[in-house]
Amino acid sequence: MTRLHKTSDQPLFNLDPTSRVAPGARVGEGVEIGPFCRIGPYVVLAEGVRLHSHIVIEGHTTIGRQTEVYPFTALGGPPQHLRYHGEPTRLEIGSDCVLREHVSIHRGTAHGGGVTAIGNNVMLMTQVHLGHDVRLGNHVVMAGKSSLAGHVTVEDHAIIGGASAVHQFCRIGAHAIVGGCAALPMDLIPYGMAVGNHARLTGLNLVGLKRMGLPRSSIHALRGAFHDLFVAEGPPFRSRVHEVAERYAASPEVSKIIAFLRADARRSILPARKRSAVEVIED
Repeated sequence: MTRLHKTSDQPLFNLDPTSRVAPGARVGEGVEIGPFCRIGPYVVLAEGVRLHSHIVIEGHTTIGRQTEVYPFTALGGPPQHLRYHGEPTRLEIGSDCVLREHVSIHRGTAHGGGVTAIGNNVMLMTQVHLGHDVRLGNHVVMAGKSSLAGHVTVEDHAIIGGASAVHQFCRIGAHAIVGGCAALPMDLIPYGMAVGNHARLTGLNLVGLKRMGLPRSSIHALRGAFHDLFVAEGPPFRSRVHEVAERYAASPEVSKIIAFLRADARRSILPARKRSAVEVIED
């Protein structure tokens, strides 16, 4: 049975008597801490956070408003990296997130920026793992048992399929989707869809584009740009990027892909599975 708890300088919150909140932790109003949880001295829980039970939160970890964490989750543990020597790195989790059972997220490394950062409205399903220095945007969904190695960046509204794995330093663009059981060793363009082990770019995330209400004209522009970049025979890829940037300059979605392709990155761009132009246009 939970009880109202208050320190001299903190608002009321619900704390189960079997749980422990270390001196120094900052707990917001209306927070619920269920049975057998352990909260470290540098943790900050914003208003309305709900911890179900059997949860460990340590290190310099901040969790935003109304985020809900399910049992047997471990947050803010030290990074799994041989160069880590106890530096005070951080984990930052946004508001309105849902972290299901057995999720694990490690804080950053000093040489990797020092922060593992999770955006708002993120859904992490059962047994998801996020390595050190990962950066997730807003409205990202990761299905059960998927994992991101260190230094991976995932942009807004991306979806990571169940039991998939993403190599360190990879980038996943906005609104992209990684299929279930895929192994992603390279960067995935915005709106792209990657399938297979090892994964290949198989097309655009058309289901996601329709769900977000993107106009048909925008989808046609994306399909044309995808064909010109990854399917059509022609000049070297760098030249095709320049041509597509000019040809579809009026499309903000295509411009997002072009900016992604031109950005400095540690990994190559995920190549497309070779298909005919007819297959791509008729998807």
